[in-house]
Amino acid sequence: MIKYIHLKGAIVLADQADLKREQKRVDMVIHQIDVQIERAKSALAAAHKETRAVEQNYGENASINRYEVDDIAESRSAIEQQRQLVSRAAENEDILRRQLQTLQTLRKSPYFGRIDIQDPDEKEPESLYIGVASLMNDDKTDFLVYDWRAPISGIYYNGTLGNVSYQTPSGLRQAKLLKKRQFTIVDGKITNMFDTNETVGDEMLQNALGHTDDAYMQNIVATIQHEQNDIIRNTDSDLMIVQGVAGSGKTSTILQRIAYLLYHAKASLNADQIVLFSPNRLFSQYISQVLPSLGERNMRQVTLDGFLKRRFEGLDVESIFDRYEKVGIQGSPVQQVMESAQFMQAVANYCNQLRHGQHELFFADVSFREHPFFSADHVKAIFAEQPSAMSIPDRIIRTKNRLIRELQAKTRKVAQQDWLQKELNDLTKLQILHLMGKHHLDDFKDEQAANRYLARRLAHERLRVVADAIYNNYFLNFNAQYQNFLGNNVWGGQVEPETVQALIKDFQHDWEYHRLKLVHAAPFMMLRDLITGEGQNHDFQYVFIDEMQDYSPAMLIYFRHVFANAKFTILGDSEQALFYPLALPEQLLQRLSVELHAKHPRLITLRQSYRSTYEITSFAKSLLPDGHLIRAFSRHGEKPQLTMSYHRDQWQADLTAAVRRGLKSYPTVAILTRTEGQAQAIYSLLHQHFHNITCLSADDKQMPAGVLVLPAYLAKGLEFDSVIIANSSAQALGPDATGLLYTMASRAMHQLTILSLGPVADAFTDKASRQLQITHQLNKA
Repeated sequence: MIKYIHLKGAIVLADQADLKREQKRVDMVIHQIDVQIERAKSALAAAHKETRAVEQNYGENASINRYEVDDIAESRSAIEQQRQLVSRAAENEDILRRQLQTLQTLRKSPYFGRIDIQDPDEKEPESLYIGVASLMNDDKTDFLVYDWRAPISGIYYNGTLGNVSYQTPSGLRQAKLLKKRQFTIVDGKITNMFDTNETVGDEMLQNALGHTDDAYMQNIVATIQHEQNDIIRNTDSDLMIVQGVAGSGKTSTILQRIAYLLYHAKASLNADQIVLFSPNRLFSQYISQVLPSLGERNMRQVTLDGFLKRRFEGLDVESIFDRYEKVGIQGSPVQQVMESAQFMQAVANYCNQLRHGQHELFFADVSFREHPFFSADHVKAIFAEQPSAMSIPDRIIRTKNRLIRELQAKTRKVAQQDWLQKELNDLTKLQILHLMGKHHLDDFKDEQAANRYLARRLAHERLRVVADAIYNNYFLNFNAQYQNFLGNNVWGGQVEPETVQALIKDFQHDWEYHRLKLVHAAPFMMLRDLITGEGQNHDFQYVFIDEMQDYSPAMLIYFRHVFANAKFTILGDSEQALFYPLALPEQLLQRLSVELHAKHPRLITLRQSYRSTYEITSFAKSLLPDGHLIRAFSRHGEKPQLTMSYHRDQWQADLTAAVRRGLKSYPTVAILTRTEGQAQAIYSLLHQHFHNITCLSADDKQMPAGVLVLPAYLAKGLEFDSVIIANSSAQALGPDATGLLYTMASRAMHQLTILSLGPVADAFTDKASRQLQITHQLNKA
């Protein structure tokens, strides 16, 4: 039974005295916060002044005496000391600034929960208040607010009245939970307050979820549910798969998990050791404020496209969006083979055979000024001289070292060549001064000695491109090596030889034009890494992958190879698979546990949808064969509308009217399409009617207010107050549109409008149609 106290209009309060006591405490805490804010402002001002003074002192003294050799080392030591002082001062200022921001955040809403517990060793029960950050009283003797990530705060999320347990540094501790109270505090005033035995009562969720800011995702610490808390506080699993229906809060939960991990392992983990793979740049911006709102720095974020561009510098790598625009969901049989775990194992087998001499290692010329500086045959001969018992990566390192030594020896010869002497003579005085480095002309016995030194320095600079080529393994011909791999018996009889030859020819053609199709990315990178022994990053401790259904098994296996020391959290919704066929969560866990060599895998399924109104969720779930498993949240709104027309002019008029209707109630209206081309066409139709309309692409990072037109794959993970599905006809959505339509519909929070120019797609089952308010616009021009 919930005792409910609510401050709205003329509702009679259940217990005025209790409310007054709680508001009095809020006032006391805010007073303490105000005192600490003023102290923090003074400390920050002093720190800022100190930083400026240290920086000014560094600027005035950061010069090396280059004329007295004995003074050079002493000058450098002094400068390094000054740099460290500047760094410490700036870091101290940054810490104080974050402390001030946390206090300012707490001032608006100091806490959202209270638990009363009876410790077996204490006579009196204790009341603990839970908020987004810890707060102690002025003399640092008592916690006024406990951080939501503190071990004891877990009782608030997981505990029910009665006996509970919680972790402490000394082990598991028992207590009795006597009360669980929830608050909504706005600008220091309690607007909602009630006692409950649940994690978060419906009224608090209604209040929190009924408002949105389309531009940014909000943190959910005040409304974390039991199953979400299990995800957040898990520190044991090396592979956690979170399968969550649309709007279940899985992405928000993962961000709270990152905040919890940073809190839980302060001494051994920092934000730079966590990477999140986001579906697109819009999504990265959308979630960018969650961790800062909790007082934490953002983890590193990267899209798959960005990751591949860094791994293939100089190549135009096909993105998953580009491929979707060309071929849709279902790829060719060759693609399915190449993106499988078996194909990645074939890469590993090939590289192992390479070590034992069963395949040839291909080399390339290292060129300088359009001529071979080290020929492929020369490099091959050096490699052949290395002990065959060594691994290929070790033999390559020894080959690189030999080439570097030969390069150093050749530098003196290059310094004497006519072209370099001519280039040296053409240098300006400023360029000569730069080339001189720490030396001065007076350091040399005569002009000839100075000239020889300058020639060697210039030769060294010009030959840096050769040194870089050696360092980056450009003496290995990975293009030819990969083609050799494709041409070997690695297909398991699943692909015809003629198809393989066509694939190799297509790959070679693309390579000549500096292009690479996505299907080659994972096996090519794995081949390159296994041959060189490079490519891995052992610094990252946690890897998070959002929208897991958009990644091939081959790419996930490659991530496991790259981030060898990291624990993986992979989340998504199999029903929103736009790029790959559907996979059941249990099958996915079983498969990935093997493929990613997980020792402690765990699957958590979130079936409660919180984003949309009951009516919108009811329609979205009715599209799916297993939609009955999705639980809609009891926040009611208008029924989704479907307007069907059979004349283009009428459809355009309906679209314009739907946008105007959405803008009357909401600042942002999202128009969703299947492809980018469709989005651009709709933008062309509407831009004359709406000045605040934007057509978003994969390159965009911001979501302005107004009318947004975008393909559905860019809307994944996002939510909007009002959504318009521009054209749900069979022709516009294509075959097998169930996942696409479900993804589109589940972006809407409050208002969903569906238009169709012609008959609707087959995804509209009778069950789904019954959830709609349908209007037929017959033959209206």
